[in-house]
Amino acid sequence: MGETVAFIGLGVMGYPMAGHLAAKGHKVTVYNRSRAKAERWVAEHGGALAESPREAARAAKLVFACVGNDDDVREVATGPDGAMHGMDRGSTFVDHSTTSAELARELSDHARGMCLYFLDAPVSGGQGGAEKGVLTVMAGGKPPAFEMAAPVIGAYARTVQHMGPSGAGQLTKMVNQICIAGLIEGLSEGLHFAEKAGLDLQAVIDVISKGAAQSWQMDNRHKTMIAGEFDHGFAVDLMRKDLGICLREAARNGADLPVTALVDEFYADVQKMGGSRWDTSSLIMRLREKK
Repeated sequence: MGETVAFIGLGVMGYPMAGHLAAKGHKVTVYNRSRAKAERWVAEHGGALAESPREAARAAKLVFACVGNDDDVREVATGPDGAMHGMDRGSTFVDHSTTSAELARELSDHARGMCLYFLDAPVSGGQGGAEKGVLTVMAGGKPPAFEMAAPVIGAYARTVQHMGPSGAGQLTKMVNQICIAGLIEGLSEGLHFAEKAGLDLQAVIDVISKGAAQSWQMDNRHKTMIAGEFDHGFAVDLMRKDLGICLREAARNGADLPVTALVDEFYADVQKMGGSRWDTSSLIMRLREKK
């Protein structure tokens, strides 16, 4: 039998994630800042529509959120109409947004004071992973909260891993974004070099993807990068937000991230080219258009 849950934020990730919860038999109440999208979701999946996060959270054992930045999460969690004000004691707020580790710890402390649990549980896998229900979720928080949430999260995730105390999920997501940034720049430079060398780009990928150069980015993005199509994933604006979080955390903990800082500057160049909403593989356009 399904759980009574709430889902706050029906963007490109949240919309299909909430849909998988409904498909698995959970009783889902949704809230979205744009009411029209929430109405469309209910028409498609059933469930109920709430007028505020507080209303959505009433009677929900688990409240999921997938919104924008730290301020957005803070507003839907603890603002005047925030979900935590409507949650029952012992229930869990699960934040799937990518935010700072400081926010995760702040909200965990706030939840504890209200006899609630909080999990920072950012996701990896992009819009495609959300639609297919094969996301990777890295969670920080109390073990009882994770044990309560993990089976339900499995409706839209292939991997759900407890990483440690509050903030550990967000710190792990930072590692994910740091690695992705370097990989995409390396793939962009490799394809750019192959173009300049007059090689058959597809033949190059067919060979090197069978060896040590292989990556998810190579397998899933090389064709659209070659074609100059950049409407297939995570937007540059969002990646810069995430890299900013990484760089601020590195300044705090003393980590040295020279490549990440450089790639962040390259994404700023892409924004200046008008590519704010292009996907992250658009780094290659900076090389193609560089004089």
